[in-house]
Amino acid sequence: MNKLLMLLVAGTFAAAAPAFAADAATAAPNSQQNKMKTCNTNAEGKTGDDRKAFMKSCLSAKPAKAESKMSMCNKQTAGMSGDARAKAQSECMKGPAK
Repeated sequence: MNKLLMLLVAGTFAAAAPAFAADAATAAPNSQQNKMKTCNTNAEGKTGDDRKAFMKSCLSAKPAKAESKMSMCNKQTAGMSGDARAKAQSECMKGPAK
């Protein structure tokens, strides 16, 4: 009797799983869905192979990476040396006064 009950319970959960997955998928769009929407909007007017090539490059594009603070400060102090560079680097890394 216990095996029959376990099979019945397992079957109930298995039948409910696809419905739950569908609800979760429609609950909130993820970043890939947002990217697809943006690429589709930008591809308006393109057809055939042009659209296909555009969509491929658009969907595979990586988002622009923000420049690190250290990298930005290094660029600002390029050409300086010694104590002047050290002081400028220190001030740059501290950021603007608040």
